[in-house]
Order: sequence, then structure tokens, then C-alpha cells
Amino acid sequence: MKNPFLLDQYIINHISPEEDYLQELDRETNLTVMGARMLSGHLQGQILSMISSMIKPRRILEIGTFTGYSALCLAKGLTKGGKLHTIEINDELESMAQKYFLKSGMADRIVHHIGDARIIIPSLHQSFDLVFIDADKRDYCDYYHLVFSLIPVGGFLVADNILWSGKVVDPLAVHEDQTRGILAFNDLVHNDARVQNVILPVRDGIMLVQKVRK
Repeated sequence: MKNPFLLDQYIINHISPEEDYLQELDRETNLTVMGARMLSGHLQGQILSMISSMIKPRRILEIGTFTGYSALCLAKGLTKGGKLHTIEINDELESMAQKYFLKSGMADRIVHHIGDARIIIPSLHQSFDLVFIDADKRDYCDYYHLVFSLIPVGGFLVADNILWSGKVVDPLAVHEDQTRGILAFNDLVHNDARVQNVILPVRDGIMLVQKVRK
């Protein structure tokens, strides 16, 4: 059997390089922040950048900023004058994210909201060409219902952690709240005739959803 660690390193060595400010953010997050594994990282970050660059969104909504890595990757695909709104409930992470928004030179493209996304989203009063969900898994279905009307036909939603460390196929994990949240979300999207979707088995699973009808 091939060594998965060698294969992972081969992949990293053969994709576009990580910007210096993202490397620094990755390192600081891993050194100082509890739960650093939630960081998107180089491979997933490059995928998010590529998706955003292909869509060329005018407005992006991110639910779950963490320390700002994914927001910075997504923001690279914005059209001129575009904005990314990112929401984080943990106010202790705000200063780190803001520091790297400034380092990247993209702070003017990013609007950072601190608080409960379920309260903030209804107050935004605008549409979004791309939505990225990477927050509390128990609330994924709530987020989906909240943002769906804000996405125009043809727009996209991306959700992280869709395979949840393989627990989605582990019968012993179905009683865990976070696992149930992911399972319910996956079923919700799969059964929604208004969208088409695909799951990318990258890291912890990424679901790409396109709204095809209202």
C-alpha cells in the first residue's frame, strides 16, 4: 500500500505555492490557537482560491472565519470592487484574523463580523454569488436555509467537513450531535431538487453545491 504521507507531500509539492502571509498565518495558528486543525491549510486553501477564481464572485459570504486562512484564499477570486463578508462567533480570534487581512493587502475587500451567524445573516440584506460554510456542524442545516434565498440561480455554496473524519459511515457515531448535523445536511442537499452537488473527498470532505432553480 502506498504511503499516504508521501502522497500528500507529493501533492503539496506539485500545486501552486503558498503565499508568505498564509504560511505565517498557518504557523501562528498551529502554535497559538486551540483546535488549529480547523485551519483550511495549503491544499484546501488552493482549492478554495481556484473555485473562487473560476466563479469570479462579486460578493462572498463565509460562515466561520476561524483565523482567516480560508477568507484570504476565497477573497483572491473576487472581481474588482468585490467584497467578502466573513462571520466568526469567537471574538478572541478577531485580532489575529485582522492582522493577516492587513498583511495580505486585502483588508479593504473583507468585512469581518463577530457574533452569531444566525443573527448576522438576516441583517446583511444582499445576495452572494458564493457562500462557504465551515462552522458548527450542528447548525449546517440552519445556515443552508438562511442563505439559500440570498444565492442567485447559478450561484454556489461550498461546505467543509462533509465526511466528518469518516463518521458519516460509522454506525457508532450517528448519536453524536456534530455527526448528526453533518448527516442531516448531506441528506438535505441531496434531496433538494433546486440544486446540483458533488462531494470532493479532499481532507475532511468538501461539498460543492450549485443553485439551479429558485
